[in-house]
Amino acid sequence: MDSLAARDASALPRLTSGWAENLPELSRSVPQGFAPNPRVLAVNEPLAYELGIDPVALHTAEGARFLTGASRAPGSSPVAQVYAGHQWGVFRPVLGDGRAALFGERRDRSGALRDIHAKGIGPTSMSRVDGFATVGPMLREFLLGEAMHALALPTTRALAVTATGTPRSLGGVTLPGAVLVRTARSHIRYGSFEYATRLEDRSVLRRLADLTIARHYPDEDGAAQPYRRLLARIVDAVADQTAGWMGAGFVHGVLSTDNVLVSGETIDYGPCAFLDAYDPDVVFSSIDRHGRYAFGRQPSIMRWNLDRLGEALAPLLAADVDDGRALAREVVAAFDGLFRERWIAVFRAKLGLGPTVDASAVEQTAQTALAILADNRADFPRFWRALGAAARGDRSGLLQLFAPPARPRVEAWADEWRALGPDAALSDATNPAIVPRNQVVEDVLGAAVEGDLGPFDELVALLRDPFVSPATPLAEKLAALPPDTASPFVTYCGT
Repeated sequence: MDSLAARDASALPRLTSGWAENLPELSRSVPQGFAPNPRVLAVNEPLAYELGIDPVALHTAEGARFLTGASRAPGSSPVAQVYAGHQWGVFRPVLGDGRAALFGERRDRSGALRDIHAKGIGPTSMSRVDGFATVGPMLREFLLGEAMHALALPTTRALAVTATGTPRSLGGVTLPGAVLVRTARSHIRYGSFEYATRLEDRSVLRRLADLTIARHYPDEDGAAQPYRRLLARIVDAVADQTAGWMGAGFVHGVLSTDNVLVSGETIDYGPCAFLDAYDPDVVFSSIDRHGRYAFGRQPSIMRWNLDRLGEALAPLLAADVDDGRALAREVVAAFDGLFRERWIAVFRAKLGLGPTVDASAVEQTAQTALAILADNRADFPRFWRALGAAARGDRSGLLQLFAPPARPRVEAWADEWRALGPDAALSDATNPAIVPRNQVVEDVLGAAVEGDLGPFDELVALLRDPFVSPATPLAEKLAALPPDTASPFVTYCGT
């Protein structure tokens, strides 16, 4: 290795391989990645600093090789994680990382352990397709992870996106290949437990649960019923997560149990979208033909997924598995009340209402607003953003979202809401001015695929500061009502 390459390699992050060492049964080794001409397209500098990683080093030749899996950081033993999952309600006994690898773990500046995980590195032993990814979908994950993070919604985040120099052919279209490197508190999925619980070696399930407690809920270590407490803590985190989605107008798209994490972080942004016109039955994913994962069904689907997780944990909850399942159902049943509580808290802030306003009044006010939005297919993010001005006495922005026949109903609602004493500043600080408008995101990604990363970089900067709307053409496009189109917006998983 020449001196320049040695210097580059020495600046790469040192990782640990705790997952692979503790759970070899849930790990599969992966071959070295191949990237003949890697080029770093985007580095998340704020995240790199959080992780104690020099972002400049990631832009070097050796940094690009690390980000594509073509070279390995000190301490790294990359593995594909093995898991099962319920997809569209049907159990699949082996899924696993078909095009991804866990490079390892690293402690961030706060001392928390974070996964360093790559997507699009090529085929693994569990690949369903060729294992590679392309620039557009990987940059999409970068954008939307940053948008969610700026809204204080727990999420995986992209560290970098790197073009591999190898084109991929999808449906007769040739696209530039890319690898996403992302971080998470862990990549432990509900499906990880669904796989482990079906192994003959019962110690694997226990070790997985113990590792989950150590990673996410160390204060439960030594509890009288640690695995019941683990399930209860996950239920609590998922109630928060789901309420946050509903307040943000976020539609995940494919909430199978292999696409949800026990940490409560959102993962896999391929088929997701954000609401424009409010419709609780809306579906954006091209493969969700029956509306299983529609926006309004997300709470019930997440409850269903938690029931599957509870069943997987049942052998750890009681000596008799049937008793364990009954205990799991009891724990998961708390989701409904927790979700309602968190939903009210989310919409209390969106409405700008303080803690002295009765919860039932908050719920009724929010539900009435949503009914008005649904009946008129009014713009979801613009409605909530307009409440700040309306709380100050200017309803013009609110009323212009509705056709004249609907405005008396909106006025009557606004009168009742104003009587509750909304705080305009709280509303402004809760409801973003900048939202990732679906078509704008696609246009920006299209430009990036063609080699123009300027709009992408500008959009990332805007989404990181969503409560301020600067006077730029792109910001104004994001803050404006989207144009009416004859065709509904459709998302694709990008595989």
